[in-house]
Amino acid sequence: MTTTTPALVADGPGAPFIARQVERRTLGADDVSIAISHAGICHSDIHQVREEWGTAIFPMVPGHEIAGVVTAVGDTVTQVKVGDRVGVGCMVDSCGECEMCKDGFEQHCERGAVMTYNGRGYDGEPTLGGYSQSVVVSERFVCPIPEGIGMAEAAPLLCAGVTTYSPLKRWGVGPGTKVGVVGLGGLGHMGVKFAAAMGAEVTVFSRTSAKATDALALGAVEHVATSDPQALRPLRNRFDVVLNTVSADLDMNAYLRTVKPRGVLVNVGLPTGDYALKPGLLVGNSRVFAGSNIGGIPETREMLEFAARHGIGATVEVIDAADVTAAYDKVVAGDVRYRYVIDVSTIRA
Repeated sequence: MTTTTPALVADGPGAPFIARQVERRTLGADDVSIAISHAGICHSDIHQVREEWGTAIFPMVPGHEIAGVVTAVGDTVTQVKVGDRVGVGCMVDSCGECEMCKDGFEQHCERGAVMTYNGRGYDGEPTLGGYSQSVVVSERFVCPIPEGIGMAEAAPLLCAGVTTYSPLKRWGVGPGTKVGVVGLGGLGHMGVKFAAAMGAEVTVFSRTSAKATDALALGAVEHVATSDPQALRPLRNRFDVVLNTVSADLDMNAYLRTVKPRGVLVNVGLPTGDYALKPGLLVGNSRVFAGSNIGGIPETREMLEFAARHGIGATVEVIDAADVTAAYDKVVAGDVRYRYVIDVSTIRA
């Protein structure tokens, strides 16, 4: 028997959210039922609700930064129990059998990972995300939230956290390395926190000096305002890793010049247009131009443990459900420090 739960629903591209009941599936043997307490607003939620990344599935319940408490478990569940604090990120299923799944990179599942919302399960049914008061998820995709991280601060770690942690880890960030973070928003502020905790010397790039004080408070040693066309010239060949978190058309050649020989510029932002690159900037200094897409479940669980050890959570503004439509415009305008998180108990349906 299915159950219903209050949720925020968008009925079409760019439509305002309406609170109403939606169905959740019956608890299966390997399923976990979660009472959601908080859901982060990711910029990708906005892209998908507004159909900026192609045709979407409506009605839509966004949300893949989910934090809550386990309320029931299926008969074969062993990893969590009722009362545990848990999170759910961008995926809720994968084949579990392909090379990528077996290696812990479910986001690259050969069959196609099932996204938490705006996707379809292997049964063909649309998935509905975390802007709701409960969800039922396979145990494989449930991540324990360690004590010491508040639930509101933990929710954005399930996407923004692992999206920045994963490439920093992959490209060897640690003591003695120099990291540049492009953009100080929902992703960028997590990149700064993680890189600093890993022991790196961190520089933040953003358009103006408005966030300079914040950048230093988050763990950076330097802030560069890129509205000055000459700002990047003194930084050539400076960084081992440059993490670009901005979903906009930037001059990638200018940022590539700041990367050391054999260093990497890795993109986690996803603009709607194409980058223009000069191959000589890659070949001449053996630089790498890379991308990174969230992280697998083992890495997400590892990231949460790392965050707990280092006292890291997202910097958030908790809002009521009634404020979500307005919050979307503020996120696009960069008017948030640094992640809006919905108190889903305020959804009235």
